[in-house]
Amino acid sequence: MLTIEYLYITLFIILSLSISIIVFFLSYFLVGQIFDFEKLSAYECGFQPFEDARTKFNVKFYLVAILFIIFDLEVSYLFPWAIYLNNIDFYSFWWMFIFLFILSIGFIYEWLKGALDWS
Repeated sequence: MLTIEYLYITLFIILSLSISIIVFFLSYFLVGQIFDFEKLSAYECGFQPFEDARTKFNVKFYLVAILFIIFDLEVSYLFPWAIYLNNIDFYSFWWMFIFLFILSIGFIYEWLKGALDWS
């Protein structure tokens, strides 16, 4: 047995799906389609690939990406801490410095190991 709440949810889903389908097909048929060789190619950067796509990939790209994510997260933790710096206690203040110290040690380790060198 359908209650009135489920009826509203069902109507909302049907209405949203129908509007989405209508807008999708209208945008496909009403907008002029201009086919360009560069846009249809496998790479949109403007030049053909140098090698086969199945060659081995340099691990340094992944390492730099992981380092970027780590230090991006560090900054995302640092902003709220800096905003509420007046309202935090002594304990929280020094825990953030310990956190920054550990991340700095990790960064110095990666730097000394040569993870950031592009040779």
